[in-house]
Amino acid sequence: MMENTMPVAVPGGSLEVRIGDGGRTGPTLVFVHYWGGSAGTWDEVIGHLPPGQPTVRFDQRGWGLSRELPGPYHLDRLADDLARVVEACVPGPFVLVGHSMGGKVSQLLAARGPAGLRGVVLVAPAPPEPPATVTEEYRRGLSHAYDSPESVRHALAHVLTATPLPETVLATAVRDSLAAGGEARREWPSHGIARDITGAVRDIAVPVTVLAGARDVVEPPDVLRAHLLPYIPHAALTTVPAVGHLLPLEAPGAVATALGDFLARLPGRL
Repeated sequence: MMENTMPVAVPGGSLEVRIGDGGRTGPTLVFVHYWGGSAGTWDEVIGHLPPGQPTVRFDQRGWGLSRELPGPYHLDRLADDLARVVEACVPGPFVLVGHSMGGKVSQLLAARGPAGLRGVVLVAPAPPEPPATVTEEYRRGLSHAYDSPESVRHALAHVLTATPLPETVLATAVRDSLAAGGEARREWPSHGIARDITGAVRDIAVPVTVLAGARDVVEPPDVLRAHLLPYIPHAALTTVPAVGHLLPLEAPGAVATALGDFLARLPGRL
């Protein structure tokens, strides 16, 4: 898919947003990457979408091409950035597609009820209610997952995935995980992952679907059933067999199929 880039002004600088628009009508898919990811995390998913599907993606504040943007890097600032991207780049209806940390950011923005929002697809999302397993000790360990290429490869092989990644995809994931400033890298394990946003997400009024990897040890399906579905009760949970936490990299075709099915079911779709 052909994409154009557009700078979007945000506090402290600008985001380089990649916009794919092949002329199809219908909602734009706005992709929000995980802690350690980038706009490129979605390459294979977008490659499996129908030609012409409108898309928007970018590196979140503190990561990749947005690494030099100043903090704070907390969830509300990330949601503010996402709102600016939508306002600047999406003229019509849109669907948020958030992975892991990006899923929590997407939940926060969806709860604000922005104009044009038609739905939310949460891919292995961090739930609004932090589970009891997110202890201070767990968060300390997590904060060191991306300290070095070796630690990143260990996290990718033994925690984040359940299926081997192609070497080119793995190398890109390692690069992305290291492409953050220290403060941005620490914010999620130090604060974001442990923040309770259950009060906000009760206000999400649009259709929501949740994709979970059957072998995800970061956000397992049972954790999402216990810590997300009670607060977004109209959400539908689908489990993708045999894969772990990095669904966009491990099962991009399944993610793309789920997105197509979700768009087809939206009320009043164009």
